[in-house]
Amino acid sequence: MTVLITGGSRGIGASIAKRFASVGMNVVIHYLQSHESANEVARSCLEYGVRVLTISADLRSKEQLQRMKEKLDTHGLLPDILVNNAGTAHYSMLSDVTEEEWDEVMSINLKGMFLCTQMFMPHMISQRYGRIINVSSIWGMSGASCEVVYSTAKGGVNAFTKALAKELAPSGVTVNAVAPGAVDTEMIGHLNMEERDALQNEIPVGRFAQPEEIASLVYFIALPESGYITGQVISPNGGWIT
Repeated sequence: MTVLITGGSRGIGASIAKRFASVGMNVVIHYLQSHESANEVARSCLEYGVRVLTISADLRSKEQLQRMKEKLDTHGLLPDILVNNAGTAHYSMLSDVTEEEWDEVMSINLKGMFLCTQMFMPHMISQRYGRIINVSSIWGMSGASCEVVYSTAKGGVNAFTKALAKELAPSGVTVNAVAPGAVDTEMIGHLNMEERDALQNEIPVGRFAQPEEIASLVYFIALPESGYITGQVISPNGGWIT
């Protein structure tokens, strides 16, 4: 079994890669520019004795994705499990958002997911087995002030997930989304200590999630015995929203 994790060079993506490697799965770590970080994650995965490949591509480019697919096919590493983790956030009042910023967030979060899924799902359909897991956000479910663009993009991820799950269910391919709350990664690295404390006080469990906790949920959804779970948006958020 092979898993492809987009944006797998750091944060949640890196933890997902290590989680799958730890149970003996081959891992493909996609990245855009973080070459050294991707190699560092790869070295950690290799310690489990699995096959690991790092590959760079702009997911918004169908041509680059085609070359990526050809390389994976050559190595016998077409994914049975696709984790669409690559994404970008944006924080500002909507009145300050430029058209270019809107297009960037939508392109990375939605177009990249669409093209990557479209590229790799035929392999899953042909073997009548596959798992597609999209990393969303709690804000795609509830919305967040000053994160309208990001919330909109992740809401689109959730809708994409639900619709595609119905389309692929007869082919033995499940499609689900994981929508984390606040996770202790670089994405909240801009917060100072006072802001971190205030945010954690809003969360019933009183802390941020660790990337490894999100990775464990992704792994569970990818299991063969999770085949009856599809079209779901599952939010590990510490009780922040219910």
